[in-house]
Amino acid sequence: MNSSVLVLAQAAPESILGLAVKGGIMMIPIALCSLVGVSVVLERMSVLRRSRVVPTGFDDEFEAAMESGGPAAGADYCKSHPSPAARVLAAGIKKLALGHETVERHITSAGEIEVYQLRKRLRSLTVVAAVAPLLGLTGTIFGMIRAFQTVASSGDSLGKAELLAGGIYEAMISTAAGLLVAIPTIVLYHFLSARIEQLTRELDRVAVSFVERHGMPMPVLAGHSAGSANGSLDNQSLESQPIAASARS
Repeated sequence: MNSSVLVLAQAAPESILGLAVKGGIMMIPIALCSLVGVSVVLERMSVLRRSRVVPTGFDDEFEAAMESGGPAAGADYCKSHPSPAARVLAAGIKKLALGHETVERHITSAGEIEVYQLRKRLRSLTVVAAVAPLLGLTGTIFGMIRAFQTVASSGDSLGKAELLAGGIYEAMISTAAGLLVAIPTIVLYHFLSARIEQLTRELDRVAVSFVERHGMPMPVLAGHSAGSANGSLDNQSLESQPIAASARS
């Protein structure tokens, strides 16, 4: 009876804190990697909400402001409703008098800046995902070195297998911890990247719609026909440098 109780006690799972302590000194940088990953994910999840990038009803309210008060009212609306979409359109409103090519160029530039801001700190997740397993492997190597050193320095030949097994058990904890940090980090990185691509397409749509509706044609030179003076917006030039291209850089 006593022996069975002892076996059950030895087989009982240890607490997370107990396993972390047994994992060795490398558990500290692995824990720091975990904190960095969690912090970045929570911060990016807050920033990458659609309501913060392209607010609901933004298009309709912006167009209503433009129709009622012209570019000045549109610029005021963008200032009073700050968001990446508003900053992109504000960059175009400032250049409306210079022609649609200038408007397009400034909107593209502003869009690239906003996409960069959306991807900010995302690279740190790839660093965490790459470094955490290496830290775990390093901890395992250190642990196995200590385990074999303990067996080698033991004077008794009996019990050496148990000493070696116990040391390896403790050494493998750090590798498991590194993988448990890296795997979710990789998944969340790709999830956030997909979210950024989706939001970038939304910004692209808003920018294209603005240029199509409000982009002024280039000044007509003397001798051009009236038909060319009433030419439509060159959509091909707009699509030559889409904002979405910067999301894949």
